[in-house]
Amino acid sequence: MCLPAIVFFCIFAYLPMPGLYLAFVKYNYTDGIFSSPFVGWENFKFLIITGDLWRLTFNTVAYNIAFIVLGNIAQITVAILLNEIRKKWFKKVSQTLMFLPYFISAVLIGLLAYNILSYDYGLLNGILRSLHLDPVKAYSEPHLWPFIIVITYLWQTTGYGSIIYFAAIMGLDSEIVEASEIDGANAFQRIIYIVIPWLKPTFIILLLFSLGGILKGNFGLFFNLVGANNTALYASTDIIETYVFRSLMTNFNFSMGSAVSLYQSVFGFVVVLTANWIVKKVSPENSLF
Repeated sequence: MCLPAIVFFCIFAYLPMPGLYLAFVKYNYTDGIFSSPFVGWENFKFLIITGDLWRLTFNTVAYNIAFIVLGNIAQITVAILLNEIRKKWFKKVSQTLMFLPYFISAVLIGLLAYNILSYDYGLLNGILRSLHLDPVKAYSEPHLWPFIIVITYLWQTTGYGSIIYFAAIMGLDSEIVEASEIDGANAFQRIIYIVIPWLKPTFIILLLFSLGGILKGNFGLFFNLVGANNTALYASTDIIETYVFRSLMTNFNFSMGSAVSLYQSVFGFVVVLTANWIVKKVSPENSLF
């Protein structure tokens, strides 16, 4: 049963690894990857000198921290609220409605956002004009986009992510809950002292998995909401994935794109090991290894 997964990772994760050499050469089509001039760490030095590496790292990490922290809070809250619903039909309807946004394409989300935020034809500016207020130039205002992106991400993923926590709550021994009710605990006390501690191991495992991709941005979301070439918004929306996309598809700089990707992978690997080490010290039974 493990064979398909092993074959998948061998083909898509391990066989391409020699291509990492591309990050240390000045690639040209004539010589290919392994015959192009070797430049060592020059690609990485260029990223550091230009300041691109720090901007990309900060934006990617900051967005992912917001996604992880706010996402898990929202998912746990929704799961607990669903568990408190007593009408089964209302619970099923609520789950379905919250689950649907996850299946909406990022392309469609970008289209919806444009129809709301467009300066000339957007719904938001249409309302502002009708109220005799100044319209907002959203696609020229970098400070607005952290809020727009985080809110959009939460809207799309909260319903789907809450399923895992809801399933964990379903595994809670009903006798414990009944005993607390007999002892006089109200709903709020049950949530604080029984449900939330019960969700702690699930939260830690999901947190460790999320930290592994803390330097991996949601390319589909960013690309379709902002685009890869909107220079006015680079300061607050440019992440590693959009930079790599531009390097490959616009600048045709394969070496620079590979250098950033290698940095991304090594950084994520170190973060996972560090986080797991901390968890192992604090709560050994909840560590990954």
